[in-house]
Amino acid sequence: MNQKELKELIEFLIEKDIAEFELERGDVKVKIKRAGEHTVVYTHGEMPRPSAGTGAEPRPAPGAESPAAPPAAVEAVAEDLHIVKSPIVGTLYESPSPGAPPFVKVGDMVDVGQVLCIVEAMKLLNEIESDVAGEIVKKMGSNGQPIEYGQELFAIRAKK
Repeated sequence: MNQKELKELIEFLIEKDIAEFELERGDVKVKIKRAGEHTVVYTHGEMPRPSAGTGAEPRPAPGAESPAAPPAAVEAVAEDLHIVKSPIVGTLYESPSPGAPPFVKVGDMVDVGQVLCIVEAMKLLNEIESDVAGEIVKKMGSNGQPIEYGQELFAIRAKK
C-alpha cells in the first residue's frame, strides 16, 4: 500500500465517519483509529526498503497515540515564525543514521531546501526540507517520536 492509497483510505473513512478500520493485505497490516479530530495510523509488515535505510526502526505500539502539539507551538505563531509541519504520518528522525549528528539544532541557520529531519513512513525515508531561509528557533518533535500529518516540527525565524 503506497502513501497515496493510504491517504485516500483515510479520506474515505473520514467521509463515511468510520472510527476504526483494520486491513491485512499479504504481510502488510494497516490499522486506523480516529478519535475526534486526530487520526492515528499504524502499519505492520515488511515493505520495500530504500537503499538509504537505517535499519529496523521502531513502530508505534497499537493503542499508543501521538501527543498533541505542545502549547509552545501556539506562542511560536504569535512571534511571527514560520512553522514547518509534517506532510505525512510517520516516525521522526533527527539524523541520517543512528549515532550521527542531527541535521539541525536550535540556533542553526538553514537555507531553502536544506534537510531538517527524516520522517519514516511504511519503511520509506522522507526528507523534510526547509521552505524558508532563517534560524531554527524551536524543535517541536523528538527523535523516534511518532508524528501525525500536519504536526508542527520546527519553528524558523525567516531571514529578512
